[in-house]
Amino acid sequence: MSETTTAPAPRTSAPEPGRWHRALREIATGNAIISVLAVVMALLVGAIMIAFTDENVQAAAGYFFARPTDLLGAIWESVAGAYSAFFQGAVYNFRRPDFATGIRPLTETLTFATPLIAAGLGVALAFRTGMFNIGGRGQMLMAAAAAGYVGFAIDLPVGIHMVVALIAGLAAGAVWAGIAGLLKARTGAHEVIVTIMLNYVALYLITWMLRTPGLLQAPGTNNPTTPGMRDTAVFPELLGPQYNLHFGFVLSIASVVLVWWILNRSALGFQFRAVGENPNAANVAGINVKAMYVYAMLISGALVGLAGTSQVLGTVTTGFSSGIDAGIGFDAITVALLGRSTPWGVLAAGVLFGAFKAGGFAMQAAEGVPIDIVLVVQSLIVLFIAAPPLVRAIFRLPAPGSSPKRRPRVGTKGLAE
Repeated sequence: MSETTTAPAPRTSAPEPGRWHRALREIATGNAIISVLAVVMALLVGAIMIAFTDENVQAAAGYFFARPTDLLGAIWESVAGAYSAFFQGAVYNFRRPDFATGIRPLTETLTFATPLIAAGLGVALAFRTGMFNIGGRGQMLMAAAAAGYVGFAIDLPVGIHMVVALIAGLAAGAVWAGIAGLLKARTGAHEVIVTIMLNYVALYLITWMLRTPGLLQAPGTNNPTTPGMRDTAVFPELLGPQYNLHFGFVLSIASVVLVWWILNRSALGFQFRAVGENPNAANVAGINVKAMYVYAMLISGALVGLAGTSQVLGTVTTGFSSGIDAGIGFDAITVALLGRSTPWGVLAAGVLFGAFKAGGFAMQAAEGVPIDIVLVVQSLIVLFIAAPPLVRAIFRLPAPGSSPKRRPRVGTKGLAE
């Protein structure tokens, strides 16, 4: 009589993924790829809108069934022409005779990006501390008023004048944002409501000052504008008089490095991030949460104030009005979102949105593309960034933290008698 026994089934597992496979998976599940794909999707939707609004495309669509290739050719010419004009208006113009004039669009992009980077850093730093600084417009206006007044009303030596005007702008932006931080720390007032209200207070206050002789209004005129800035207070040009790029861009890059150091290398930045992650746990750990709210808003307001100061001392040196902010205070929110509230991400997003501004005007002038399409593209970027599951579903990306699917284990059974 024989006894049947079941031998243990040897199991073989799937091999562990290699180094490159792990790296690609980290990229696919990271936040950076979502930002890149959000831009790509927005540009694709922008291309559809450009094609739909083109007159040649509309005419070719009328006889599509007779000659379908005409419609496809018209769509290609419309989209390619628009984005070619965008590139030549934002990066490099191949139609110019030499490199010095051909590179001018890139300098315009960096000029537009200068205040966006500074203001975006301010919003991003507040985000990292768990606050939503939506008061960029008011902080820019107050900084512009302070820096502008020093710039045209006070006579100081070369070098000192620009530094004093810069400090005045930073201080004004910091104080105006600090009001929201102080109210949140002392009374629990929500910073979104406070900063929105402070936007209106700053707007009407500056409007009144621009209409009042002896304050900001230029003497001898009834227009609500300031006098021109003194030459000693103006930011120096970086590449010469043929370009608009000025010293404010250097200050914005320095701000990127400074904010990176604060958030990643300083004890203050660690406390900011701890409060942003969980204020209750930070409080239990001994961090003064209320003080962090005030400090974060002060630094955030100073960075946004740098944007306002750059507008006054670098771009609009002949005087400014209440529209000096040019919507940058709200665009900074988009820049911070696209940059994932990281300093280097904000730098890249600021340059991208600077390219949108510079290239959008070129598309409108060269191809007749409405500038509103650029605004729609910017809005779509925010929409796609706010909905990461949508982007992951469209491009079939794995969810963050998910493990790769493994092949089922193979087992063999043997019978021994």
